Amino acid sequence: MPEDGVSKAMPDLRPGVLLDMDGTLLDTNYLHTLAWSRGLADAGEWAPMHAIHRLIGMGGGTLMKSLLGHENHDARDSQHRHYDELKGEIRAFPGARELLRALHGAGLAVVLATSAPQDDLDAMRKVLSAEDAIDAVTGADDVDESKPAPDIFLAALRAGGVDPRLCLVVGDSVWDVEAADAAGVACVGVESGGFSRHELMEAGAMHVYRDVQQLLDHLRTGPFAPLLAAARGGQPAG
Repeated sequence: MPEDGVSKAMPDLRPGVLLDMDGTLLDTNYLHTLAWSRGLADAGEWAPMHAIHRLIGMGGGTLMKSLLGHENHDARDSQHRHYDELKGEIRAFPGARELLRALHGAGLAVVLATSAPQDDLDAMRKVLSAEDAIDAVTGADDVDESKPAPDIFLAALRAGGVDPRLCLVVGDSVWDVEAADAAGVACVGVESGGFSRHELMEAGAMHVYRDVQQLLDHLRTGPFAPLLAAARGGQPAG
């Protein structure tokens, strides 16, 4: 359990869901991979695309240190420019906005929790077009350390007033699973970001869905049933 005061149950804390965005709600992971590949090339660096993809979901600084062993600010700046050029290709996954509205309509706090900087976050929210179902948002600008550090999810718990004992994270990468575990919150995975069911389960995900549409189709069963019951005042979900 986190030790910053969030973990202590308080009467005003709510059951809720913390949702990653890149690769989970929106089809962006391969756009990020391409932008990083081009940004690295502009700065005289190189890494194979499969290696870049495996690190998408981390914050940029953490990604570069893991990928290259050092930081390169020119590569980061160039990556941002290339990703800006690709933002017109961002698409929400089928079922993404419907899932947010279903969770919100069931009485759960819905918090978006991403490692993305503010400009990327704004672009994704515009494509997602589900502001009526979002209770709070946390991004890279709200924390000191990006995933797999727990900071994003700890900030999301605070922002949404969510009880970590009645909460699930939904994410697409092993970094989401590791960050959720470090924050003391259980994580449900989706395969839409490119990580397999096996990898997500090995990292500690309690359940893995193909994508958010499948999660929505089975929302009232499996790991979400206790949350829905809690949101209904302890009545069984169904």
